[in-house]
Amino acid sequence: MTSEKKIPTLYEWAGGMPVFEKLMNAFYDKVLQDELLAPVFRHMSPAHQLHVAHFIAEVFGGPKMYSGEDHGSHFTMIQKHLGRHLTEQHRKRWVALLLETADTLQLPDDPEFRSAFVAYIEWGTRIAVINSQEGEVPMKPDEPMPKWGWGEPGGPYVP
Repeated sequence: MTSEKKIPTLYEWAGGMPVFEKLMNAFYDKVLQDELLAPVFRHMSPAHQLHVAHFIAEVFGGPKMYSGEDHGSHFTMIQKHLGRHLTEQHRKRWVALLLETADTLQLPDDPEFRSAFVAYIEWGTRIAVINSQEGEVPMKPDEPMPKWGWGEPGGPYVP
């Protein structure tokens, strides 16, 4: 008789909502002190960090707080970037600061988690740059939220 192990979601493996909220709070503290990114984000709402934490947590298999309590959607997130004219420099700096923050807060650093985490951050930031050049959302309002998983490795690294 074989028993199958339940593979945790990326959300579960990272440590749940408290980890995502702490990550986004620490990250946006750095963003607001960054010479390149501060001008882009200095006028963000006080709830911005929380909404981003909820969005990424939901994408990684967590509760539907962004699309539920926050009344957001993938369409809504795309709208936030319209007309912002983000550059590749903005994107690279955003990614670098987020990964630095993830290391500082000791998010899981096993290769499988980091591969999935970085893959989503790369994908999402590239989508943000593309859509920031647009004046209207190039998608339907009822597009589903992205869902990100472990990808090819099949689960977390367990020594």
